[in-house]
Amino acid sequence: EWEENREENNSKENSTSGSAKDAAGEESGGGVALKKEIGLVSACGIIVGNIIGSGIFVSPKGVLENASSVGVALFVWIITGVITAIGALCYAELGVTIPKSGGDYSYVKDIFGGLAGFLRLWIAVLPLFPTCFPPENGLRLLAAVCLLLLTWVNCSSVRWATRVQDIFTAGKLLALALIIIMGLVQVCKGEYYWLEPANAFEPFQDYDVGLIALSFLQGSFAYGGWNFLNYVTEELVDPYVNLPRAIFISIPLVTFVYVFANIAYVTAMSPQELLASNAVAVTFGEKLLGVMSWIMPISVALSTFGGVNGSLFTSSRLFFAGAREGHLPSLLAMIHVKRCTPIPALLFTCLSTLLMLCTSDMYTLINYVGFINYLFYGVTVAGQIVLRIKQPDMHRPIKISLIWPVIYLLFWAFLLIFSLYSEPVVCGIGLAIMLTGVPVYFLGVYWQNKPQCFDAFVDKMTYLGQKLCVVVYPAESKSNSDADEGQEMTEAKAPLSKADGDDLKA
Repeated sequence: EWEENREENNSKENSTSGSAKDAAGEESGGGVALKKEIGLVSACGIIVGNIIGSGIFVSPKGVLENASSVGVALFVWIITGVITAIGALCYAELGVTIPKSGGDYSYVKDIFGGLAGFLRLWIAVLPLFPTCFPPENGLRLLAAVCLLLLTWVNCSSVRWATRVQDIFTAGKLLALALIIIMGLVQVCKGEYYWLEPANAFEPFQDYDVGLIALSFLQGSFAYGGWNFLNYVTEELVDPYVNLPRAIFISIPLVTFVYVFANIAYVTAMSPQELLASNAVAVTFGEKLLGVMSWIMPISVALSTFGGVNGSLFTSSRLFFAGAREGHLPSLLAMIHVKRCTPIPALLFTCLSTLLMLCTSDMYTLINYVGFINYLFYGVTVAGQIVLRIKQPDMHRPIKISLIWPVIYLLFWAFLLIFSLYSEPVVCGIGLAIMLTGVPVYFLGVYWQNKPQCFDAFVDKMTYLGQKLCVVVYPAESKSNSDADEGQEMTEAKAPLSKADGDDLKA
């Protein structure tokens, strides 16, 4: 009877495909699907908005205090920006070779198998917003209100969500542009003592190879978020063109902003003042802006708000992709019949984050799994080399020289080995947390013949969730390029009865 209902509903979907196409904005044969609404500007906004959070405004001292001098710190910012660009270049090839949403989860799963992909997803399920600071009491309520507001925006419309991202990314870039311009004015006034080579490389503490390596690690984490656009590949307009273009525009832009913002800071503050400040941009504004210094704390708030919106938007697509592959409950792989947004995945992301606000202990967990997140960057880039060897004739719209993933992996291995050496307990606990996903995978995914009562319960919960959220599986859709190659991007059948289909249509 269940299968009959599925077939009846599929027939109903076919008969109403015209309206579904209008809702989805798709002309690819079969109903509700994710919209391709992310253009080049919004794609750049996602990358820049996710990389640049509150850190560059509040505390860029993590790199400086370990680099031991201003000159070495600026060198670290430049080198980590270059390495990030190389990693993004590798992801650009993977993104157009495996054109599925989900980013490194999808790539790791397709190349190394289901367990490896699930472990990447398992780590992502735990901490969702690693750039947030633990809020206190009243701030928790404000954070929850902002999160609920952004969840509503993301559930309502992809276009609204991208517009919010565009606006707040533009706002934070304007604020950083103000900082950079004030720094240039300072230089023109002759305030560049700490930029002169003799002074820039004068250490305020003894140089140490271990500390410099830690400085590179801090810099690499500051660029975190550069791969988030790959999470939403299927919603990009012309992904084969816009994915690499957005990467080539955004990463150099962020590197420029990071380097010149730090240059601006040291034109007004000594290294000691910078390290003593809890909010560098605010101190900088107080020194140079006078009565207009309120601009900086407002900019920090807007930057954080935009960063959360970007993380919510992209993280929900990661869970959507995981559910579509059978690694998370199937309800998370469904989208609203009219709005075409992954409402269950968004609500799951929101709920998980709200739970994080209940206790600051979750932020200790973030420290542990931050190492594992970085570990999977290297695994993904290594997968690019493996894919070249296993499938050399695979169609690759972008094909880069293998020297680039090799360079990235050498730098990555250096940081990873140092992390294991310097903080074995943190790294060990992170690995242990990741490995807790192994039994979950075998019980929840690999074990197919579960008790009938369990399957019936899951079906009922899925059905209830569908009714509450008014969602169905995305219909079959093909990207423009994939349609030429006959490759399916998604598949879909909505397990609703004919009557339910009538209700949804109504």
